[in-house]
Amino acid sequence: MAIMTINGFECYYEIHGEGDPVILLHHGFGCVKMWKDIVPGLIKNGYQAILYDRRGFGQSDKRDFSAFYVSDRYRDESVEELRSLADALDLEAFHLVGQCEGGVIGADFAAAFPKRVKTLVTSSTQCYSETTMEVFNATKFPRSFGALDAGTRNKLIKWHGKAYAEDFYLRFSCYGGAYGRDVFDLRSQLDRVTCPSLVLYPDRSFLFRVEQGVAFYRHLQKGELAVLPKCGHNTYEQQPAAYIHHLLEFFGRHIDK
Repeated sequence: MAIMTINGFECYYEIHGEGDPVILLHHGFGCVKMWKDIVPGLIKNGYQAILYDRRGFGQSDKRDFSAFYVSDRYRDESVEELRSLADALDLEAFHLVGQCEGGVIGADFAAAFPKRVKTLVTSSTQCYSETTMEVFNATKFPRSFGALDAGTRNKLIKWHGKAYAEDFYLRFSCYGGAYGRDVFDLRSQLDRVTCPSLVLYPDRSFLFRVEQGVAFYRHLQKGELAVLPKCGHNTYEQQPAAYIHHLLEFFGRHIDK
């Protein structure tokens, strides 16, 4: 558990285990704590798990985040944040695993720095939208923090702090981050992801239809697709054993290849 300064902002990160490095990218309202059921399986099987809270999330710096979250700089600077973290840790090449929004950051990074990514795994990541994300989010998320189920409210408070959780959720539920506020579409850039890439998708996400995973997979040069049956959006939480199984099998198929 440690803090480093990246571009003037404090970034919280953790490193667990030894071996081939795997950087885990949390989703759009998550933090490093969401990976508690995944990290032990990586460590047990000889991988080093590296987790960090992106700017504005979890225990990382929250200054000026409101404006940043809805800005056009978000994706590029999130990629730069990841690059700076990897450089500071002397990581020349590594595996990337991204959940939902984390998968967008992972795909952006893999397209920008192809020699640094051994493999890419994305789970529950949207490929494209058919309307603006502002309209999409209005149909998917409650308009108030109090309208959330108690479990989700408590999770957000635990992850981001009581004083911050409600404002954070209200911002997230409208639009912003890697998915932005307008029409979202990754398809035109996915052919620039040259590393082996696994698309892990649930068959019953409340957010994205499984066809999104198929579209994502079909636009990758070296894509593979695995569908988790009877699984909702938070794949890492609902089916952690299957999640780690697919990661390990995928990594194993592409070691030194």
